[in-house]
Amino acid sequence: MPEVAIETPYPVIDTDPHFFRVVRYFRLQDYALLAAGTAGFPAAMHLMEYIHPSGARYNPTLWRNAMRSSIFFGAVGSFLLAYQNSSFRFWGWRENEREVKKDFIEMRQKAVEGKPLYGDSNLNDYSQRVAAQNSRYSALKFAAVPFFNFANHKYHGVDTDKYYEGIDKNKNLD
Repeated sequence: MPEVAIETPYPVIDTDPHFFRVVRYFRLQDYALLAAGTAGFPAAMHLMEYIHPSGARYNPTLWRNAMRSSIFFGAVGSFLLAYQNSSFRFWGWRENEREVKKDFIEMRQKAVEGKPLYGDSNLNDYSQRVAAQNSRYSALKFAAVPFFNFANHKYHGVDTDKYYEGIDKNKNLD
């Protein structure tokens, strides 16, 4: 099945980035969103308890569990939102000049060293295609099922020749 090219306002870096790569490319605003969401959820719980008291504050065990839960859900929800924002930059849906430069430097270095651009994979070709098809654009489906790409594969929807310009692909630089 051929890949369909989606027109985007910014350059596409990767249509199925690896989980750790997306997190590594977080911007300061993503970390700020993560911190605000983690702190904001329990703050909202305190505000709601102040506006319309349920009496939970007078039961220390109940209140402690409510705060723990709100911190957890705030952290998870804001992480998913920050991850989605970073994924949008990989897909070219948001401004990504910083990520394009960082990507080119990172991938060019791997090309010079003779390493595989997207990591070694012990999956066969069919399994790599299936992994790519299952996780491509998965950050759009976080409301239903949070699903991330943890598989190294060669199906990323971009032309990798730009990383090899001026480098002999077959030359082993051990």
